[in-house]
Amino acid sequence: MISQEMYELGSKRSVIREIFEFGKKRAAEVGAENVYDFSIGNPNVPAPESVKRAIIEILEDEDPVAIHGYTSAQGDFDVRKTIAESINKRFKTNFNADNLYMTMGAAASLCACFKAIANSGDEFVTFAPYFPEYRCFVEAMGAKLIVVPAQIENFQIDFDEFEKRINKNTKAVIVNTPNNPSGIVYTEETIVKLADILKAKSKEYGHPIYLISDEPYRELAYDVEVPYLTKYYDNTFVCYSYSKSLSLPGERIGYIVVPDEMEESRKVYAAVCGAGRALGYVCAGSLFQKVAAKCVCDTSDISIYKKNRDLLYDGLIKLGYKCVKPEGAFYLFPQSLEKDAYAFCEKAKKYNLLLVPGDDFGCPGHVRISYCVTTEQVIKALPAFEKLAKEYAK
Repeated sequence: MISQEMYELGSKRSVIREIFEFGKKRAAEVGAENVYDFSIGNPNVPAPESVKRAIIEILEDEDPVAIHGYTSAQGDFDVRKTIAESINKRFKTNFNADNLYMTMGAAASLCACFKAIANSGDEFVTFAPYFPEYRCFVEAMGAKLIVVPAQIENFQIDFDEFEKRINKNTKAVIVNTPNNPSGIVYTEETIVKLADILKAKSKEYGHPIYLISDEPYRELAYDVEVPYLTKYYDNTFVCYSYSKSLSLPGERIGYIVVPDEMEESRKVYAAVCGAGRALGYVCAGSLFQKVAAKCVCDTSDISIYKKNRDLLYDGLIKLGYKCVKPEGAFYLFPQSLEKDAYAFCEKAKKYNLLLVPGDDFGCPGHVRISYCVTTEQVIKALPAFEKLAKEYAK
């Protein structure tokens, strides 16, 4: 017999995917230009020109067997060395090639970290709002996900609620900053306080509590600095992806950082390698490892996302919506105009607005609006948001 758990995961799409598929069907009925699909976080800004140049250079100048052949299981040494040097230059760290493990994007990075450290009975803590797949990933490793309720005034960490939930079974804490779905960046004050608690609790319980930093949106930050967490807490994994920074979501390329400062770091790194082996994640795509190294200092044009954020945020606030202003990523997370976010999103469909209810993100009464769309769509959608608000005003 098949695994009932895997059957249920495979036979039911996520809410985001369901809405995305509805959008494609609706576009066929009324025209794509008349559907305002804010459901999925798929970058619409093209990859920088340097990506195209890098691919051409690699294909023309390098050994074709090596281009498409296996790299070392943990990734090409020169690629890892180049990326480590770039991180060091930007954040004043001291990494080398052997601190990095190349992966098939942030999801693979997270799963490899979870697999590397999880034992039966372990708990992983995260903070609402959070990426819903964390639960799937953690539970697949035989552990349990514990969610700290959101502090909806600013979406920083509610430390009182956190301290109620951390205990001797806590193996790791997962953070995502800039955050999906709120777009919030944790302040340095928040990070320092979190690190202090983790240090104290690790000492109290007699084992390290790891910090896992999920960072696909690190480069998408607007006029704020995103703290680099290994500088605040030694037992930190960094899980990075080029999906958003270089607009390469379909190429699935990223990495894990295991710093030397981590307790028993070489043993932990070996466990990450073992997790990659067990999960079948060895040897990330060799061509795009090389592309990432060549484009390590580049990003897509994030000014387009900032423009969309400003237009949409300012427009919604003027219409009476309540929303914490995002400082990064490409999402707004306003309160729905009724307590039932699912019902609100259904009403929004009347105006061809496709929004994602916040319940699966751990925040009922909110909706996620993904503004990685054309600026034209943002402008055209504002009258639809106005009609929706007026319906509730009645």
